Order: sequence, then structure tokens, then C-alpha cells
Amino acid sequence: MSHDPSRPYPYQPPPASHPTYPWQPPTAPPAPPRRRPDHAPLGHHSDLRILRGAYRRQRRVATLTALGYFVVFLVLSAFAPSLMTADVTTGLPAGLLLALLQLPVTGVAVAVYEQTARRRVDPIADRIRRQSEVDARRGATR
Repeated sequence: MSHDPSRPYPYQPPPASHPTYPWQPPTAPPAPPRRRPDHAPLGHHSDLRILRGAYRRQRRVATLTALGYFVVFLVLSAFAPSLMTADVTTGLPAGLLLALLQLPVTGVAVAVYEQTARRRVDPIADRIRRQSEVDARRGATR
């Protein structure tokens, strides 16, 4: 087998800018490289991580307060029936008193949730919101 001088050897495919088939759409020229910003955006990932952590702690405290009390009540009901039927005062068993205390405990959980939101989570969210507005304005002026 001899080499045909009319064909280049070894075979090289046509460049990507030439379509292989006539029905292929023409390829677009490569996009120019994007210019990187001079600074890192102020509302960066670490800020969002801090916000998620604060929100996660807030949820855990409120959830454990409400559910923890309810689980204690259920465990006492199942494993300490003599304690739950004991009278605290005349005609008021301890089980009924603990059941009635679930509403105030739930209210305390809601109050703790609101307080931690105001003190810890909302300031972080406000700071991220302000920083993202500054970044948006910087992006609009470019």
C-alpha cells in the first residue's frame, strides 16, 4: 500500500469552525474572556454561611424547647403514671398541670425564636442585604 500524495498523511480533521455536514449551523466565535472584578463581592459565601449557622442555631433552640418539653411529658405519661396521677393540689393532678404548661412553654419557644431572630439573625441578614445592594450598584456603574 503506497501513500497517495494528494491526501495529507496522517489524516487531520477539518478545523471546528468548518461544519462537517452542510445542515450544521455555523459555530459561533469563542466568547471574549470575561474580566474579573477588581474586588470580591461584599456579600460573599462566608457571610451566607454565618447566616445559615445563626438560623440553624435559632431553629434548634426553639424546636428543642417545644419538642423537648412535649417528649418529657410523653415519657412521664408512659413510664411514671403514679407521678402523673399524683395530686399537686386538691383536684389537680400533676399530669394535667404539665399538660396545661405546654401552652406557656410553646409561647416561650416562640418568644425565644423571635428574640434570637432580632438579636442575631436579622442583623446578619440586613448586613448581607446592604452589601448586595452596594455590589449591585457597583455592577450597574460598570
